[in-house]
Amino acid sequence: MLYLTLGIITSVFAVVAFTMFGLALRQIVRTVGIGRPVEPERKGPFGQRLTMTLIEIIGHGRMLKRPWIGVAHWFVMVSFPLLVFTVIEAQGEVFDPHFHLPIIHDWTIYGLAIEIIAGASLVGILGLTGYRLLNSPKRIGRASRFMHSKHWTAYYVEAYIIGLLIAIFAIRGFKAALGDFPFPVWATPISHAVGSFLPGDAAVAEPAIAWIAAFKLVISYMFFMVLASKLTMGIGWHRFIAPVNIYFKRKADGAPSHGAAKQMMDKSGTKPLDFEEADPDEDPFGAGKIEDFTWKGLLDFSSCTECGRCQSQCPAWNTGKPLSPKKVILDLQQHAYEKAPYLLKGITEETLAEKPDESHAGVDVLALLNKPLVGTEEEGGVIHPDELWACTNCGACVEQCPVDIEHIDHILDMRRYQVMVESNFPSEANTLLKNLENKANPWGMAEDKRMDWIQELAEQENPVEVEVVDDKLSPETEYLFWVGCAGALEDRAKKTTKAIAELLDIAGVKFAVLGGMEACTGDPARRLGMEYVFQMLAQQNVETLNEAGVTKIVASCPHCFNTLANEYPQLGGTYEVVHHSQLLAKLVDEGKLIPVENIDENITYHDPCFLGRHNKVYTPPRDIMAKVPGVKTQEMHRHKERGFCCGAGGARMWMEERIGKRINTERVDEALTTNPDTVSTACPFCQVMLGDAINEKKSQGEAKESLEVVDVSQLLLRSVKGEKEKAEA
Repeated sequence: MLYLTLGIITSVFAVVAFTMFGLALRQIVRTVGIGRPVEPERKGPFGQRLTMTLIEIIGHGRMLKRPWIGVAHWFVMVSFPLLVFTVIEAQGEVFDPHFHLPIIHDWTIYGLAIEIIAGASLVGILGLTGYRLLNSPKRIGRASRFMHSKHWTAYYVEAYIIGLLIAIFAIRGFKAALGDFPFPVWATPISHAVGSFLPGDAAVAEPAIAWIAAFKLVISYMFFMVLASKLTMGIGWHRFIAPVNIYFKRKADGAPSHGAAKQMMDKSGTKPLDFEEADPDEDPFGAGKIEDFTWKGLLDFSSCTECGRCQSQCPAWNTGKPLSPKKVILDLQQHAYEKAPYLLKGITEETLAEKPDESHAGVDVLALLNKPLVGTEEEGGVIHPDELWACTNCGACVEQCPVDIEHIDHILDMRRYQVMVESNFPSEANTLLKNLENKANPWGMAEDKRMDWIQELAEQENPVEVEVVDDKLSPETEYLFWVGCAGALEDRAKKTTKAIAELLDIAGVKFAVLGGMEACTGDPARRLGMEYVFQMLAQQNVETLNEAGVTKIVASCPHCFNTLANEYPQLGGTYEVVHHSQLLAKLVDEGKLIPVENIDENITYHDPCFLGRHNKVYTPPRDIMAKVPGVKTQEMHRHKERGFCCGAGGARMWMEERIGKRINTERVDEALTTNPDTVSTACPFCQVMLGDAINEKKSQGEAKESLEVVDVSQLLLRSVKGEKEKAEA
């Protein structure tokens, strides 16, 4: 009677749980479906995307960046599908304690697999639970990556897994005690060890097996029921949604969604938005409502695991600003699931006006439908403007996310709406946009000023002649040197430009520049959200480059490099683009540049975000420094994939930091821990931002007066010119 009762109860639980789960899954699919269409390339090729998804999930590459956490999570993840067999077995054990699965019940390999996975998972989940407790916001405050996570849901899931694993070993232990366990001791040592402490009396062991099996089933089915009742419980749902989200990531080759900013697409989602033909009432000018995001965006919001890796790496969050990439995603998630049911029922302002007295369970549906995505607390916004405009587009969040959420794309979509529709953005950025529109550079300087550095090179002691493109590149010219606005107009960056030109001249590389015909690539406008100005500048540059017959470009600014290489192909400008550090490292390897003069300095290198994370160029700058005699390098704590932003990206170079600590100051503080003589980098924006922070430190007596920020090209030139001067002597 006991076994029949337990069997009926657990069977009822199963029917209710899976029915609720199915309905909840249907609601998630329908909610995601309110989003706009995605770009066609996200849908294929099927084989490549499936392979990429399996490799990313099974390989656990992102998770293993924190090794022990990655290994622990891998075992917990693998246990979920594998231990389903033990749940199925438990459904039979409530009816008959001696029940065994057909066919595989006595396979030693099966017993061994369950033993290893369950044992490792138990150790892993206990370790992960302990880590969460030790790093809870209550203990370490803002430094906790679990701040803004829903803690009860995490502890519930962890408690469920622990309970399930203990139940598995308890049942196996009782069966071993009964002598009803077909696996040898060597394959199942934990189960036999547990069994040695348990009674082998059938009158005790058999009911115990049934009760434990019932417990295991009830907590398993309750897990699905809780999932169904809490649709936004990311830490539970991600095991079902994350693989789908990974499959539809922007790049089918498995690379993170870095590099090119997301294109603006028309209402069909099949072709880029043409501003001359676009209809603001029909085509999405960014995201002003939750339904303006694509369905992939809504899938992103649903997939968040609340792990906080993005938050822990965000330069804005780490310097006391309100932006947390995790919080942005979770706030959008909550808003989506609050609003979607009414959208799916076809409820609009018009239908509400027709039936003003209709009850909606106390919900102010009109306010919900009109809730702005971006706005202050008084305005009822989902995302506060201070969160939106703090983003530097550094890509740390995207790099860290284990389920491939594309945070930057969603922030950019909201910025686009604020800039192009609402005209609501930081006042300093207005000057930037006016300068870009009127003078084609962020500083608003005259076109002929772009040629000053060329004149300076021609007038120095060892003059260098630089070819300026008149109409078309000469046949012998190998590279078009894209100088960039900073490289041509900012005094500190001009030193880098002149160093690159000298090095190319010494190496015998034929290059030319556009001079006054070069305009800003449009990166600051695009990252701010003003797509129209970006396209205006980009189309102008593409036309100039194509008419000049340019095929190969070397760029000194990572922002220009990224835009030319990854974004101009969207507008008909396809070129072979290299960063100057890549070309110079190649020339050193080929013996065309010989660094011989000793530079006896301690140097720490700062990775530019748009060179490193966005384009995976980490090695060439370091290779250059390694070839310079005397240089001793020491990495900062955060470097390469985990490098910390200088604060200039995302058009932040032209906006004031009024909240928290300045990002460039935080980065320089980290650099100073290496006791450097020089801080090197490979980006003019980084050079300016870090230089400003170092000058401030010098004025406060916190940095030595000789400390400076230089580009790797300047270091290389010092060493090469020293050798050249010796040869001439």
